Amino acid sequence: MSTDRRSVTASNAPAAIGPYVHAVAAQGLLFVSGQIPLDAESGEVVGTTAGEQAEQALKNLEAVVRAAGGTLRDVVRATVYLTDMGTFQEVNEVYARFFDADPPARAAIGVAALPKGVLVEIDAIVALPEG
Repeated sequence: MSTDRRSVTASNAPAAIGPYVHAVAAQGLLFVSGQIPLDAESGEVVGTTAGEQAEQALKNLEAVVRAAGGTLRDVVRATVYLTDMGTFQEVNEVYARFFDADPPARAAIGVAALPKGVLVEIDAIVALPEG
């Protein structure tokens, strides 16, 4: 078994707010840390609704995946964390715009709270293209 492991940092995604990296690539997979709706430059929360926040979180997720050499089409598993499951449909509408064809496997989980008081967090596992 190979021990290739590399940390991935995306310059156009918000800085990590804790002791973690944007993602770790190993064995052809990319494990993307949870992305919340922060602006990459200011570090401030973007959006007041779950839909607006999901859009920014997905933009951040896409930036991390691209920094590792992939695209959202390479995402094989995503997890969406919501502080209010009543916003599930609103978030789905935004999510569908980012994964419009052949979407990844996914789970949606209701949680009591998320960092910085946001409404949505999204993480992913990506099968990186070879090369």
